Amino acid sequence: MADHLLFSYGTLRLPQVQKARFGRDLTGRPDALPGFRLGAVTITDPAVVSDSGSDEHPVAVFSDDPGDAVEGAVFTLSPAELAIADAYEVDDYLRVKTELRSGTTAWVYIDAATAEQLRAKRLLDAQDKAAALFDEIVKQDIIVAGQGERAISDRIRDLANEMYGTTRHWHKRIVRSGPHTLFPYRENPPDRTVEDDDIVFADFGPIFQDFEADLGRTFVLGDDPVKHRLAADLPVIFHAGRRFFADRPDITGAQLHAEIDRLAREAGWTLGGEHAGHLVGEFPHEQIDAADIESYIAPGNGTPMCGKDRAGRTCHWILEIHLVDTARGFGGFHEQLLDLG
Repeated sequence: MADHLLFSYGTLRLPQVQKARFGRDLTGRPDALPGFRLGAVTITDPAVVSDSGSDEHPVAVFSDDPGDAVEGAVFTLSPAELAIADAYEVDDYLRVKTELRSGTTAWVYIDAATAEQLRAKRLLDAQDKAAALFDEIVKQDIIVAGQGERAISDRIRDLANEMYGTTRHWHKRIVRSGPHTLFPYRENPPDRTVEDDDIVFADFGPIFQDFEADLGRTFVLGDDPVKHRLAADLPVIFHAGRRFFADRPDITGAQLHAEIDRLAREAGWTLGGEHAGHLVGEFPHEQIDAADIESYIAPGNGTPMCGKDRAGRTCHWILEIHLVDTARGFGGFHEQLLDLG
């Protein structure tokens, strides 16, 4: 796995802490964290106090003065060393990615409450940008009959680049039409030309400020009333699922999936995928693992969704609604943040 950049303004810069925790001296370069100021936190972990020589450590918090900045240094750590740093920093801190004064993006440990506010804001900002992209897709009439799915996907990619600069995507770009809308995410059907009476969905995962957006929307080109009904049901079932989630603080992934399945069947559809959503966060979100059912809204996930991830951060979720009508040979897709917005 690739190395990580970590910005430190506190005791991880001390030679005795570096030797005690990493077994070596770290070589850093000066940088600063803009928009923050220093506070203080009292450390009660005896091992951390012993290594640092103090029970009072600095902690970065948001500043009301945009001119404020916290000075420090950027170090390069291996994945194993980053895990060691996580273990050293107590629960008052949380690791987030942010842009430094130099323009470098690096991990930094900041006040835990501040960090969660920052993570939520950036996830919502990323989603807002993705939603604006989809609005522009409609305005420019990009999804039209006679165009291939790949060509439409490429046009949307180019539009995103025009709107936001060169964008990365954390998962494959998806545009599916007609019978291809039956396929779940993992499938890779051949290219298909969109037809006059098609239903089409797009699923894009652009990355903004190292935070992942994941937005899916459905478009109906013709006048087929059943296709229009399915497209209209997608956001209705999404919001019903969101309310079900919000009313149950101990809900598990399996329970939410069962409710989404019930809502789909009640409306006369079936679910088209193996799961109904997943964790989302910083890129790359190390908690998403194809073999780890706890990362998904899926049968078999008996873990409460409203918890912390392995790094101690609040879990945030994407809810996916993939409805299909197998008899008529089409489906639709709708996804966005479940617990924010």
